[in-house]
Amino acid sequence: MTAERAWFGQPRGLTILFLTNTWETFSYYGMRALLVYYMTKQLLLGQEQASSIYGLYTAGAYFTPILGGIIADRYLGKKIAIVIGGSIMAAGHFMMAFQPFFYPALATIAIGNGLFLPSLPSQIDDLYQPGDPRVGWAYNVYYVGVNIGGFLAPLVCGTLGEVYGWHYGFGAAGVGMLVGLCIYLWGQRYLPPQVRHPRAERGKTPRLQIDRSTLLLLAGIFLAVTVFRSAYEQIGNTVPLWADSGVDKSAGSMAIPMTWFIALNPLLVMLMTPPLLVRWRRREAQGHPSRPARRMAIGAVIVASSFVLLAILSATATGPTPWPWLALFFAILTFGELHILPTGLGLFARLAPPGFGATTVAGWYLASFAGSLAGGQVGRLWSHLSHAPYFMALASLALVAAAMLRNLDGLERRVARYGELRAEKY
Repeated sequence: MTAERAWFGQPRGLTILFLTNTWETFSYYGMRALLVYYMTKQLLLGQEQASSIYGLYTAGAYFTPILGGIIADRYLGKKIAIVIGGSIMAAGHFMMAFQPFFYPALATIAIGNGLFLPSLPSQIDDLYQPGDPRVGWAYNVYYVGVNIGGFLAPLVCGTLGEVYGWHYGFGAAGVGMLVGLCIYLWGQRYLPPQVRHPRAERGKTPRLQIDRSTLLLLAGIFLAVTVFRSAYEQIGNTVPLWADSGVDKSAGSMAIPMTWFIALNPLLVMLMTPPLLVRWRRREAQGHPSRPARRMAIGAVIVASSFVLLAILSATATGPTPWPWLALFFAILTFGELHILPTGLGLFARLAPPGFGATTVAGWYLASFAGSLAGGQVGRLWSHLSHAPYFMALASLALVAAAMLRNLDGLERRVARYGELRAEKY
């Protein structure tokens, strides 16, 4: 363990993980910002086919972590899994620069992501002594790092792709992945040593020990997040299609590139996270802590309201919608996102059984897989519904997720109490 402190009073190792994921996110979202436009404008695919491919790709990128987490926990260890996975992802991004390799490149990125994605955040808890109160906020800090990369990606990769050529944007994504790998390797001295797995030490596979209430809680959150993401994932799928044709993006004599609006989401994450952390800390100090399931439910309701806004704009529009309304949509959606996504990731990581950290975190990404797969099919409705009913359908999905999460609050309280009793016993 390291007692050194850095940003937000957290261990230096968190900064290394933070920066590594910043550049991994830059590479992933840089490519994703171009993907639908590349398919519809360069490959000349129809909207329904492009939405299905987008959904399958993002789903695959979230499915492979469940296999990668098992491989990391049982065979490779987290460090080696990150290095191998990141290298494979970089190769996939560079392959995207060549049109004949389009489908193999998508598969390559998804495979590398499977090893990389669960192994990085599952190291966060290893930086802290048991009972360290800082760990509760570490995942929000880590999420800011994710979104710095997400902010830079459309500005750099998106602008290069739209203005100078697709292969420049995809190539920049590959460079970003290599930068993240270099940071991770350089910062090894700030990370906890890799502990040999019990399989290697005792010649047997460790037993998974998890109580029934915890398993039910994780399963319930998994289902709720799956429903939520089927709506949320439209910010990279059908929302850009609406903005491309239905939003007036002119600012004086300049037309604002669509990818710049996509960058608003991560920029707002960076701006909103510090005051939210201050508010949550103050409420906890006053004896009013926010339970994770309830906080996630509130987030889903806020996201639903952002889609209601788009439905109202679509129903009342007499011409192109002025771009400030699109910016307001992203502000509301991001505020809700901050309540649900980093909270869920942290909950999965903290409830992981010993020796199964990467595997349990992969379960969180498996929910993203299922939600992305469903989101691809939800996106197909874009061609069959008018805009206002479509966005109301997205709001309804988010509200269903909110109700599911709210009903998990009592179960989450029992699991928390069980954990406190175990801590007192040992």
